Amino acid sequence: MLILLTFSQNHVDLFTSWDVDAVLKRIDGSHNIWLRCIHFRDRTGTAKIIKHFELNPSRVNMIFNHSPIGIDLDQEDCFFDNYEILTHQIKNREFEVARGSIVVGTNFLITFEITEVKIFSILTNNLQKRTIDIEKWSIDYLFYLIFKDILKNYHTVFDSISRQLDDLEDEVLENYGDESTYQKIAIMRQSTRFGRRNFQSIKSLLAMMDYEDFQWISQPVKALFNQELVHHVDNLWQEYQAVRTWMSELMEIQRDNIASKTSERINRLTILSAIFLPITFIAGVYGMNFKYMPELDQPWAYPTVISVMALIVIGSIIYAKQQRWL
Repeated sequence: MLILLTFSQNHVDLFTSWDVDAVLKRIDGSHNIWLRCIHFRDRTGTAKIIKHFELNPSRVNMIFNHSPIGIDLDQEDCFFDNYEILTHQIKNREFEVARGSIVVGTNFLITFEITEVKIFSILTNNLQKRTIDIEKWSIDYLFYLIFKDILKNYHTVFDSISRQLDDLEDEVLENYGDESTYQKIAIMRQSTRFGRRNFQSIKSLLAMMDYEDFQWISQPVKALFNQELVHHVDNLWQEYQAVRTWMSELMEIQRDNIASKTSERINRLTILSAIFLPITFIAGVYGMNFKYMPELDQPWAYPTVISVMALIVIGSIIYAKQQRWL
């Protein structure tokens, strides 16, 4: 799906279609625009979009061969960035990651969203409902708003992670969790690594803005990035590290719990083996086929031996419980 937002002087025009040609015909080069390409995996259509904005044709491969490398500085026809945004939504027991690419030009911004980014949709609705003077700030201000909402999104993500970790911590500390609890924490920790990549990409962007030849962000918008987002990223990075440490500690405790339970089972099996070892010996002796065994001529020999075996088992169990082995 293609969503075209055209920012006129006093309002925002929105046009939605699957037809690339219909969308491109509505683009006015004198206005700022935001083109969202959601679940749009048509290589031919993408090539038309790239050509319309006079970008290098190699951008098509960069969009379809998505990699977490991030910002591209080799070509200067636009600002190009691959993103991976960690969301609070769960899919297959992992936090879902929204992937795609962002292209920023002189008066246009294009997002190729492999999976629809909810925060982008919310921003689209907010742009329609309230007046944001994009014409005054130019299109890079919209780029700033996108990254601002991405960082806000991580507060929701970390709140969701914290709530789940609270529940898992109860299982771990009360020692009624099993190996599945350990797997839940491990999967959660593994899926959050995409947040690290996203933070590193944003940090790289903030560092590049200090370059004199970085032309895609105006000075006023650079000031907004530095004033509002730099400290925000640092705080989120510390929160991310704290969450990762919390997960590691829970995994370590749960690993000890599992090892303790395994050791307890082995101890019980060892005690049971020790209890039945004497009667196994007695049974082995009486199982030997000797001709002369004086006990065989005694009428009470068999009940006596059985009673001795029972007493050994009962006595061993009582002793093990007194020693708290069972």
